[in-house]
Amino acid sequence: MSKDSYKHHLLKGVGNSPNNETLPLIVYKSIAEFGDKEPEGVLEEIFWGNQWADGFRDGTFPFHHYHSRAHEVVGVARGGAVLEFGGPDGMVVEVSAGDAVVIPAGVVHRRIDDAPGYSAVGAYPHGQVPDCCVLSVEDAAIAAVDPDAAELVIKHIGENELSAIKASIVSTILPITDPVSGTGGAIGEHWLGG
Repeated sequence: MSKDSYKHHLLKGVGNSPNNETLPLIVYKSIAEFGDKEPEGVLEEIFWGNQWADGFRDGTFPFHHYHSRAHEVVGVARGGAVLEFGGPDGMVVEVSAGDAVVIPAGVVHRRIDDAPGYSAVGAYPHGQVPDCCVLSVEDAAIAAVDPDAAELVIKHIGENELSAIKASIVSTILPITDPVSGTGGAIGEHWLGG
């Protein structure tokens, strides 16, 4: 397990993709070795133990979306996927079992493709409840037929709402721990200033 193996990427706002002007996306590689343990349970133990919980076991939505009032961590339990961050024509990242991505509030993300059997575990800092904002009518239409999004309130954010959403993103409380490393880690260095 290499909790120090990560890259960070600051994704500036582009068009109606707010992203996050101050907090970088963090891509951790190989945070866990599963052995004969259930991969989802291992990732939950890591995240929950570092005060990131209230999450999910599932995949990653195939439509552009972001959360304006919660940060998120997504860990890959099984298989792999190609994910896009930053909105249409954004940064593409390939992830595989054992990897995790810490997504700051406002950063647009979606799954482009996945391998058969792809499974992910997501979590949020203690007390944060995500909303689900989409970029376009097309994204809202995809969300409307996605069975995993059936119970969510999907908000299409247009140009008129973008200013208020950006204010919500900026006011999202910083987590006190890194979901992978606990104290310190990438969040300690890049979000909390060391």
